[in-house]
Amino acid sequence: MAGKCAMRGACGGKSSWSPQLPCPYDGPPVEPESDEFRSLITSVCGPQYANIPVCCTVEQVETLQSNFQQAESIISSCPACRNNFREFYCSFTCSADQHSFIDVTATQKTSTGQTAVKSLDFHVGETLGKGFYDSCKDVKFSATNGYAMDLIGGGAKNYTSFLQYMGDERPGLGSPFQINYPTSSHNKPLDYAPRGCADNELSSRCACVDCPTVCTVLPYQPPPGSGPSCHVGGMTCLSLVLIVFYAVATFSFFSGYSFLSWRRRKNRKYERMALSAESSSSGTGPSRGLVGASSLAFARDGEDSSGVSSMRNLGRTQSLFDPIDVLQPRHYRLNTVIRRFFYRLGIFCASYPLVTLALASTFISLLNLGWTRFSVETDPVRLWVAPTSETKLQKEYFDRHFGPFYRTEQMFISSAAPADSGSRTEPVLSWEHLKWWMKIEEEIRALRSSPHGYGLEDVCFKPAGPGGACVVQSISAWFGYDLDDYDLDTWQDQVVSCANTPSDCLPDYGQPLGPQYVLGSVPDTSSRRRWLDAEAMVVTYVVSDSLNATERARAEEWERSLRVYLTDVQMWAPEESGLHVAWSTGVSLEEEISQSTNTDYKIVVLSYLVMFFYISVTLGNGSTSPQEGGLMKLAWKWTQGLFSTNPATADASPRWIPAISRRIFVDSKFVLGLFGVFLVVVSVSTSVGLFSFLGVKNTLIIAEVIPFLALAVGVDNVFILVHELHRQNSLHGPNAIVSSIGRTSQTMSPTRADESIDEEERARSLLSPEERVARTLAKMGPSILLSSVTETVAFGLGALVPMPAVRNFALYAAGSVLLGAIFQVTVFISVLTLDLRREEASRVDCFPCIKIPSRITLPPDTPATPKVGALTVFMRRYFAPFILRDSVKAVIIAAFTGLFVSSIISIQHIELGLDQRLALPSSSYLIPYFDAVDRYLDIGPPVYFVSTDHQVSSRAGQQHLCGRFTTCDDFSVANTLEGERKRKESSFIAEPAAGWLDDFFQWLDPRIETCCRVRKANPSVFCTARESDRLCRPCFEGREPEWNITLAGMPEGEEFMWYLGQWLKSPTDENCPLGGKASYGSALAISDDKSEVQASHFRTFHTPLKTQSDFINAFAAANRIAEDISRRTGTTVFPYSLFYVFFEQYGHIISITQEILGLGLASVLLVTSLLLGSWRTGTIVTIVVALTVVNVMGVMGVWGISLNAISLVNLVISLGIAVEFCSHIARAFMNAGSGPGLPADHPEGKKERNDRVWAALGDIGPSVLSGITFTKLIGISVLALTRSKLLEIYYFRMWLSLIVAGALHGLVLLPVVLSLTGGPGFTEVDDDEQEWMSSAIRRHDQEYAPFRTDSDLGDSD
Repeated sequence: MAGKCAMRGACGGKSSWSPQLPCPYDGPPVEPESDEFRSLITSVCGPQYANIPVCCTVEQVETLQSNFQQAESIISSCPACRNNFREFYCSFTCSADQHSFIDVTATQKTSTGQTAVKSLDFHVGETLGKGFYDSCKDVKFSATNGYAMDLIGGGAKNYTSFLQYMGDERPGLGSPFQINYPTSSHNKPLDYAPRGCADNELSSRCACVDCPTVCTVLPYQPPPGSGPSCHVGGMTCLSLVLIVFYAVATFSFFSGYSFLSWRRRKNRKYERMALSAESSSSGTGPSRGLVGASSLAFARDGEDSSGVSSMRNLGRTQSLFDPIDVLQPRHYRLNTVIRRFFYRLGIFCASYPLVTLALASTFISLLNLGWTRFSVETDPVRLWVAPTSETKLQKEYFDRHFGPFYRTEQMFISSAAPADSGSRTEPVLSWEHLKWWMKIEEEIRALRSSPHGYGLEDVCFKPAGPGGACVVQSISAWFGYDLDDYDLDTWQDQVVSCANTPSDCLPDYGQPLGPQYVLGSVPDTSSRRRWLDAEAMVVTYVVSDSLNATERARAEEWERSLRVYLTDVQMWAPEESGLHVAWSTGVSLEEEISQSTNTDYKIVVLSYLVMFFYISVTLGNGSTSPQEGGLMKLAWKWTQGLFSTNPATADASPRWIPAISRRIFVDSKFVLGLFGVFLVVVSVSTSVGLFSFLGVKNTLIIAEVIPFLALAVGVDNVFILVHELHRQNSLHGPNAIVSSIGRTSQTMSPTRADESIDEEERARSLLSPEERVARTLAKMGPSILLSSVTETVAFGLGALVPMPAVRNFALYAAGSVLLGAIFQVTVFISVLTLDLRREEASRVDCFPCIKIPSRITLPPDTPATPKVGALTVFMRRYFAPFILRDSVKAVIIAAFTGLFVSSIISIQHIELGLDQRLALPSSSYLIPYFDAVDRYLDIGPPVYFVSTDHQVSSRAGQQHLCGRFTTCDDFSVANTLEGERKRKESSFIAEPAAGWLDDFFQWLDPRIETCCRVRKANPSVFCTARESDRLCRPCFEGREPEWNITLAGMPEGEEFMWYLGQWLKSPTDENCPLGGKASYGSALAISDDKSEVQASHFRTFHTPLKTQSDFINAFAAANRIAEDISRRTGTTVFPYSLFYVFFEQYGHIISITQEILGLGLASVLLVTSLLLGSWRTGTIVTIVVALTVVNVMGVMGVWGISLNAISLVNLVISLGIAVEFCSHIARAFMNAGSGPGLPADHPEGKKERNDRVWAALGDIGPSVLSGITFTKLIGISVLALTRSKLLEIYYFRMWLSLIVAGALHGLVLLPVVLSLTGGPGFTEVDDDEQEWMSSAIRRHDQEYAPFRTDSDLGDSD
């Protein structure tokens, strides 16, 4: 049966410039009229049309050829898609059986008055439609990091949508008339088996990049966090094991302890009954002996309990030893040497205070000259990235060869109205909103900077060159930046059309603008995306960056003007338009980080004022006479007088003005406290001067944090020294008691105080102020040395962290602590001496020229006793005896073990990362911007895979890079990136890579006649786009071998570089979308002599990254991919993205944390063991310090503190400060012994250690509590007022946790562990100090009974 046509020929267009429309034709097909027609139709549609009648004319075939040229520049990389496209439309236009599958449904009049087709039905079978779609759906268009289907099929997801899109009437790649594709059955639809991209024929087979079926499967790579792990329900196996072990161990321990206690009580009851019976049978009356006396007979034959009982009141620790032991005390030579050094240093500084101050002032002044070289580093890269960082070196390489990454000015415009449902905001798109934002964009384009008047055109990025258009990614680009051609009824259609087919709405810079770039948080349904319901408009101005300082300054000047303008827009936008604008400019982040320091200076000042007040009141309160009391006691008495109605405690009427003793003005320590705080400031200033001179730059974190750290650490030693001086004054000052020192043969008793004291003995007991201050330093200097050395070493270890901000912080902190300790044992000692002289001369504090005459007082009925503070009373009478009970020890060990287990469980939940929002003030305009990025942006940051040593002019080098040719390596750069894109969950790559080499070779394809062209007369000269086709021909026309997808015949060597140079100059436009100027102009680094490609990159995009773990995993995945490519191809490939330099640290921060903390603990063990003279005690201190750090890390997991460089340094600081809580107690424990020491397993070793722990807590515990714990709490608590979330989370929270954990471990756990297994002690207590202690504890009834255990206390009457 003969064929029949449905249309034929051209009948004009709708207008003179419109495309020609076909004429309805209900007749037979016609044989080609000429050989030229046959040749033309054969070249366009294939040889099958050469000798058969057709339903088309020459004009139609020429139009068809022109349309193919436009489409094939997009799809020619896949022969199956290209040839299916040609065959499909050749059948539609020229098939002799056209009438069987085409029904003309409407006609129209053209501008020439002829009747033309207006619409028709094209019946396509499922086999053809689905096969056609499948052959094209995966074809990539590298220049846009997208798919060819986005351009020719509107991003269709099935073949019906694909066909319908191509049939819709629209300019460009659309149809000039409406073509409908009915889905109803038809008698004879056009249906045949199309080509498949995996077919073996050369005219069909596509490369892996465009045809996943032919790809080599990459080895399996599990997504991050999906590796093998052991969980029981929602709990890790480690957590479960720890909990079960702790529960079983605790239950077993307390069960055994209860059983043993029951047996001990039973045995003791039996012994008492036996002793009572024995006493009755001997005829003596009932008597009471020492409780537990039977347990005292040990290790020595013939020793009885009465002998031990008689020594009960001889002072601390003497009751534990017989006279032989007392005569053989243990000494530690290093301790003696250190004490003598500090004694001599104290004598010099106390005897020559003015000389000391002069020398210190000279030293301080010289070091502070370093301020002349002071500079602050604000560049985030130079702050947080190590100079030797691999990613930093890669960034510098990228910047040198391809230019710095663009500067972005980005805005998110969303509805300010609250959402009607859930957390979604109102859709932002409306006609009024569009008009308002178009006006804002016009003003931005007209914006001029000050003072040089730069505009957007002067600084923007222009991919087409200096004369091209600026890249502005905005929804306004879909309207041509002008709404004059649209109205309230048509704007929505334009938005939907451009969102579905970005290629139809090209902006002025010529590259398709996908909806993911300009619309945020678009609702997605199963069938389609609701573009008009987008919650935000996203606008991005791309500004060129440069390594040239002048060009960068020009961009920054315009950005500052934009910042000022947007600040105003943000203020009045809600009221004027009902919109909220969140924005950022290229200079915003650095400026806001710099500004964050200036917002907290009041907090620094407040912290120092509060600390000064606390120090002054506390120090002065401890030096007033017991009868008069200090400021605290005065305030308490005044309060009682105001509110008490008891005549015994108050007058008949309230006393509104307190009775102030004249002595308070003398005993006040305001000047001394002020000087102590001043020394902290001086130590910080001197440290800054020293390291500035050495070239170590300051940072904003140093400026904000070091003052707090130095204040919290520095004032501790002031308290310790002043408290010890008060004790020395009680022993050897003008009001000291003189006992029969040295008369050890006499027993101390209350009657001793009634004896007369001769003047000669009193004179011998009095010491000069200089001597007392020297003894103070000799006593406490070793403790200060121990804590200062360990803190300095611990802080100094933070310098091992390679990031400059962290390293510099550690150096400044270590310098401040070390210099502060030096000044306190020298300068402060001199001032302490001067203050002591003033006080004993009855001169007024703050006004030493005023002298208050002494009162005439009668001798007291009873002699004065050394004053003991309330904290000392609490420690000796209540706290120490309580925690040294056996049952309490067991509870404490169990509780801290539970705390350790809880911390280990919590540590598993610590996350890595540092949200950059935390570095900003809470009121910063960037915080809403970063929130908007997380909420609205539907595309991730770009990532570049850089190839550095490929010889791309050789065939082997080309095969390592390409992906669209059949001879490309299976694991080439392009093929690997495409394979990784298909597993986004593990690669975090979302878009097809822009492969420059494939597009370059496609540009050479002679079938795309509008791209690479040379002159016919002189093929060595390239044709421009404006030159006539009759003068030019395709570059590879007639080439042998002809262009094909096997790379055979592709240029190499010099020829390759010759063609490459022209491609990089060819514009990217509608005539030739494969031109390299706009798309790849900055993707290659070519040598100066144009002889080789030094480096090139492949651009793609990450998936949207919302959390810190997303960024960390994306960075790790990109490096894994680059390493895989490098290993498989034998070349060097590395990834680069703007955020990589900040996330490299997280690849090894856990190992760095383990290494630094391990080194820190090792240094603590070495220093404490050496200075304490006991490896056992040093090990205990180290373990307690480690437990403190573990507890701080446990709090991190609970309190939302991530692990990063800042928290790592804080952990190192925690290690150093934890030593301070422990070192003073440990040293007091070691120096509380007066005998040779007992082995840990000795029957009486426990009682001896209990006695030393009690003495240590009573001696130094109050100073640790008031001088270390309280000062740190006061200094750090002010940080709670900061507006910086960074300071609040990483300093206030961590340091508060450290102080609480350090105080608990140092004052509770450490004494208990020392009492159980502490090392043997050394003698350091002089006879007069021992007599003072005995007098004090007798006076306040605080004697600790070392022999009385829990069971003794429970059984005693």
